[in-house]
Parts: sequence; structure tokens; C-alpha cells
Amino acid sequence: MIINNLLWSLAKLGEAIELSMVKSTFDALVDRISESPQFSQQGILMSLWGVMVFCARFYLYDGNKSALEKHIGDLLARLENTFPIDTEDASIVAMATSWLGRACPVVPHYPTIISQPQSNFRDQLQSSLPSLKIEEEKSLNSLPPVDLLLPDYNLVIDIQGPYHYVSGDFKTRNGSTLLKIALLQKSGFEVIEIPVNKLVNQKSIKTVIEQVKTKLTALPEARGFVSFNRDEESADEAYFTAEEYLEEPTDKPKRKKNRRKAGKTYLHKH
Repeated sequence: MIINNLLWSLAKLGEAIELSMVKSTFDALVDRISESPQFSQQGILMSLWGVMVFCARFYLYDGNKSALEKHIGDLLARLENTFPIDTEDASIVAMATSWLGRACPVVPHYPTIISQPQSNFRDQLQSSLPSLKIEEEKSLNSLPPVDLLLPDYNLVIDIQGPYHYVSGDFKTRNGSTLLKIALLQKSGFEVIEIPVNKLVNQKSIKTVIEQVKTKLTALPEARGFVSFNRDEESADEAYFTAEEYLEEPTDKPKRKKNRRKAGKTYLHKH
């Protein structure tokens, strides 16, 4: 279990660790797991989650597949030999099958939790755009529920509390957050991440809403859930954060942002 724990711990730290610093170590750990058939179900689950997080990091960095992806299928096959699986762990199986584009063999159970900032933002967005269809706490492709879904635009809005970040710093996303965002993008959804500390007052909420409205005017309306092939597109074309929107609106056109570097979050200064 030492190898599994180390793999899980590295993945949990998300963007706190530069990919280039841990790639060789991570590759060695995964190879050790592949060569060791005597892991428990819990050990396989931990390893599978860790591998998916690092695949997500590479995907969000450049939109390409990682050589680690082959281990997702290998670990999932080993895990299936240990079924049945606890309900609490079914979400890992659901995420792995979603990553591989397979049907989910289990039915994960997700609790419905609507935070006050999420509820307030939804109400104000709806008030600003009365005809906009907004769904809340929707599970897509058996994945963990998203905060807000705008199905007519294949757009997800995620209101991110401090637990989405390492040490709650609202800058460094943890492994769980990175995996969720990557899986949504792979499923064909645009994603806007809004740190909850950007919704502290009416002025900041209004600013975010105006920028979401601007984004919607640039997106084609979708009929149902249209699946785009993200493997053939640049990852930064589908990645949006509230920091990109929170500048005061101006009449000047914005230049396209440079690609995000792995392990770092670039913020605008206000």
C-alpha cells in the first residue's frame, strides 16, 4: 500500500507540484503497480484515481493524450475482477469509464449539496437572463454533479469553494478539481470556474454575470448535449476561469490568452 499511498498523495496535491518535477517519479510508481498483481481493491482504487489525475493534468496542459492513459484501462480491468464495489467508491469507476469512453457498469450515488453562493449566483443569473435554461446539480455521463449546467450551450459553471484548492488558497487547484474539469471537457462541455471569493458582493457578482453573458454570445447554441472531440482541439480553447472574466468590461477587444502552464494558475490583478 506504500506505493498506492504515495501515488495518491502526489495526485491529491494537484497544481502544487510541477509536472516536470514528478513525471519520472510518477512513471516509476505506475510501472511498479503494473508489475505488482497483489494489490487490494482499495489499493487499485487509489492508484486508478492517481493515474487519472495526472492524465487530467497533461490533458489540461496541452489537450493531448498521455502515455499514462493505458494504465487507466489496465487498472480498471484489475478492479473489475474485484467487484462488487462499495457505493462510495463507484464514482472512481464512473470517472475511469468516462475517461475511456465506455459505458459505466456501476451506478454511483452522489449527494446533492447546493451552497448559498451557488444558489445566489444562479438566482441572479436567471434574473438577468429569464429565458436561459439552467439546471442545477446535474450528473453528466455518471460523473459527479456540476453546480450549474446551461444545456443550450453545453456550458458548465462551477462555483468553487476553498476545498477545490490546495490549502484553500483559491489559486492552486487540487487533484479532484483538475480531474473533474478534464472529464467535463473530454465529454464536450465548456467549463467556467468561478472561485467563490469572487462572489463576495453585488458588484463582483454583477461583473461575473456580465462576462458570462458575453461568453454566451460567442458560443453557438447546442441542440441537446453535443459531444466535441477535444483530443483534436487545444485544451485552452475549452478552459475558462472567472479570473479571465473579472476585469472591468471595456470596449477594447481582449487578446487571446497564452496557454496555461501546468502547475500554475495565472490571475489578473484587480
